[in-house]
Amino acid sequence: MRYPDTQLLIDGHWQDAADGRTLAVHNPASGTEIGRVAHAGITDLDRALAAAQKGFLTWRDVPAIERQKTMRRAAALLRERADGIAAILTQENGKPLAEAKIETMAAADIIEWFADEGMRIYGRVVPARNPAVRQLVVKDPVGPVAAFTPWNFPINQAVRKVSAALASGCSILVKAAEETPAAPAALIRAFVDAGVPAGVVGLVYGNPAEISGYLIPHPVIRKISFTGSTVVGKQLAALAGQHMKRVTMELGGHAPVIVAEDADLDLAIRVAGAAKFRNAGQVCISPTRFLVHEQIRAEFTAALAAHAQGLKVGDGLVEGTQMGPLANPRRVAAMNDIIADAVARGVTVAAGGARIGETGNFFAPTVLADVPLDARVFNDEPFGPVAAVRGFERIEDAIAEANRLPYGLAGYAFTRSLKHAHLLAQRVEVGMLWINQPAAPWPEMPFGGLKDSGYGSEGAPEALEPYLNTRAVSIFNA
Repeated sequence: MRYPDTQLLIDGHWQDAADGRTLAVHNPASGTEIGRVAHAGITDLDRALAAAQKGFLTWRDVPAIERQKTMRRAAALLRERADGIAAILTQENGKPLAEAKIETMAAADIIEWFADEGMRIYGRVVPARNPAVRQLVVKDPVGPVAAFTPWNFPINQAVRKVSAALASGCSILVKAAEETPAAPAALIRAFVDAGVPAGVVGLVYGNPAEISGYLIPHPVIRKISFTGSTVVGKQLAALAGQHMKRVTMELGGHAPVIVAEDADLDLAIRVAGAAKFRNAGQVCISPTRFLVHEQIRAEFTAALAAHAQGLKVGDGLVEGTQMGPLANPRRVAAMNDIIADAVARGVTVAAGGARIGETGNFFAPTVLADVPLDARVFNDEPFGPVAAVRGFERIEDAIAEANRLPYGLAGYAFTRSLKHAHLLAQRVEVGMLWINQPAAPWPEMPFGGLKDSGYGSEGAPEALEPYLNTRAVSIFNA
């Protein structure tokens, strides 16, 4: 599918920026420019904000059952268009076509779940102390939402925010990533074509600092949702706090993988290996710190290295590709720095460790053995195809290391022991823990982190609460 240029969506109309500015979009597999994206200015943002306010006043009064029907139509359109959308996503992001198709289809499931959950936003009647009084707890949509989404999952991260907002009766203005603009635009187009009223959903691109600095303090915006780095998230949360705006933050991670001595080694390699190199490791919940019992550490490291070396790396549009390029040259430079630091500290490179070729942003799937705790890779989120392995003697030591960093987004563990599983479930400080299985971020389960990995949920009924006002109403029947 030919890669399209991407426009802004303001008040139900796809349009260029008022001043005509655009930004280039590049294919990470080739480095070549494949399209342009409109660059919004303040004039565009003002129009988008006015539209979001108008859209909110319309959408909040649409019955939940009608909102559900419209959202389900959007999900159906997304499924119909999945092949074409996946091809666009691969061209701008680099991930293999199969992964892009999974992301697109999963987005349709997320829309449907939130559409249905929106019909279960209930208040309650509270027994009054006076028989002449009727006490009610009422749930109302909070108002227009500003959402900021990243490039690593351009559809998946946007769809959670849009779906939760719309199911709650809010309007939403999305600032998606300029590096991957066409895929989220295709997602938003499905909502528009499904009949969402003008202004209920908006989409802008441009200078991230300028847009966030303008939208977050603006009186029209009542709720902020951000997915991205911890550093930027803290800045935006502080800005939101100054203006008393509600915030959901899904920030960086550095997921530990604890492999106990009694683990099913084949299962651990198959599951953790697939998760590690999905989207070239550019995943907030990607396993990064592999803590393996000393009795099986050497065997595990060798098997994980063999898995990494067996992956087919290439253009995501080419059949059989298992890992695509990194999304941009910055990630290649970051991987080189991380590997250089590790090697300087005496780490053994068991697999990979270097860029592949000179064209595109390809980097070999990498496994580092015997990694010391002071290595950068064990302290800073690598956000790339690098697995760092070190040993432990006691499960309590592994848990302590898992909890050492300020990150607390996701974690993985492998054990046949119910005692170990129970201890891990109690003590590992992460928002999401998967034991003996792949990551399962289903929409009906909470999705979010602890500590510096953010707060709030983007899944389960808990995801809707930040989009709602809870009000007490007491009626005296004189």
